[in-house]
Amino acid sequence: MEELKFHNIINDTLRSSPTTHTVTDPRTESPLWPCPIASAQDFEDAVTAAQTAFKTWKLTSLSERQTLLTKLASNLEDHLPLLSQILARESGKSLLLSELDVRGAIAQCQHYAQPENALSDYVQHEDSSWKIIATHVPLGVVAAICPWNFPLILSNIKVVSSLVTGNCVIVKPSPFTPYAVLKWIELARGILPPGVLQVLNGGADLGQMMTLHPGIAKVSFTGTIAVGKAVMAACAKTLKKVTLELAGNDACIVCADADLPKAVKSVASGAFFNAGQVCVATKRVYVHESVYEEFITKLVEEVKGSYTVVEDASVPSVFGPVSNKVQFDTVKRIVEDCKGRGYEIVAGGEVRESGNAEGQKGFWLEPTIVKGPPEDSVLVKEEQFGPILPVLSWSDEDDAIDRSNLANAGLGASVYSSDLAQAERIARRLEAGGVWINQFERPHMGAYFSGFKDSGFGGEMGKQGLLSYSYTQSIHFAK
Repeated sequence: MEELKFHNIINDTLRSSPTTHTVTDPRTESPLWPCPIASAQDFEDAVTAAQTAFKTWKLTSLSERQTLLTKLASNLEDHLPLLSQILARESGKSLLLSELDVRGAIAQCQHYAQPENALSDYVQHEDSSWKIIATHVPLGVVAAICPWNFPLILSNIKVVSSLVTGNCVIVKPSPFTPYAVLKWIELARGILPPGVLQVLNGGADLGQMMTLHPGIAKVSFTGTIAVGKAVMAACAKTLKKVTLELAGNDACIVCADADLPKAVKSVASGAFFNAGQVCVATKRVYVHESVYEEFITKLVEEVKGSYTVVEDASVPSVFGPVSNKVQFDTVKRIVEDCKGRGYEIVAGGEVRESGNAEGQKGFWLEPTIVKGPPEDSVLVKEEQFGPILPVLSWSDEDDAIDRSNLANAGLGASVYSSDLAQAERIARRLEAGGVWINQFERPHMGAYFSGFKDSGFGGEMGKQGLLSYSYTQSIHFAK
């Protein structure tokens, strides 16, 4: 792949930095490209540019903004091969999954470019004395603090939500995966007015500046519970709007009457797609005791047959390495804890150590299934965010629901049953922002996506998600 150069984008200009960092390819552990780290002055310049641009950008019509979203989608399509290759190198995904990341961002632009998917004025109340309409006013400058697991999709949803509602946005990609987002916004220059869409690379210090700066009107953050709480506390000092998508220790309940062949394939995909590095991945599985052993046997067969280590990123695969050393070490500790405590590992369990006798490289962990670990084990209590899955049994529906409803499990959940009334009854009792019936967890951009309890604050996507990017103004007409 050609030698690439990366820049921060401020007011549509390329800006380098004397300070850089380099990301490691998760498949090979080889260093990638120098990446400029934005300075405090870079951030101040970006905020100033965004505030200036907002004065006129907020006056554009919805149709004008949606036309530009269509152009952003076309631009992403034009550069899909390059962006996919960059994503594959920095995230460890296969080219197949990297292309899905880009295509997901394209679909988001196209979705919000449709008039019916954006916010519009409506009559709140009307009687003989009053007609009261609601209109939606942009906030100002949005800071998008983004994660590393799906760099484009999860940053772009914040971008398109900001743009279609008339805001300007400054994107901070994860320092683990900065390249594709930086290159995407570089390639998008000229589509939007300068200052409307900018990107800065940096670490926690840049994120902290975003949460404290009075010129930032809203922060949208995706990450851990601990950092999310710190973001919220910092944003409170200037009464910023804030959206937090946090941990998702998602539970899956498999009922006695579930279609097991279909459920097994779906659960395997929900748990091991992208090596389990999905916010709403299936993280815990509770199977009715009457089908528990059969389910375990079929799941092990499915995982061993469909989710294997494929070192060549050009080979189509939905399973890959853990995306960075920090997360690799976290998941490795969970695997070692399971082994040390004598839990029954029925699939996987091997950790490929870098620099071993075979000369293997990369942050690879085998897809691992742990049968019946204790409810208070680290694997069950904490979100593993990697390719290791606990499978537990249940006999009483109330007990299964209680065990599912952990404080950190409020992002998503799934239920498998041939009896849809039973599945819906269970779904309505699960304390999660989204519940999927007879399907693994995957958000849809047309549906509100939010976390209950420790899994978030506010939400994204759907028309309801756009409300967090706007003030709602009530205009009262006296008759």
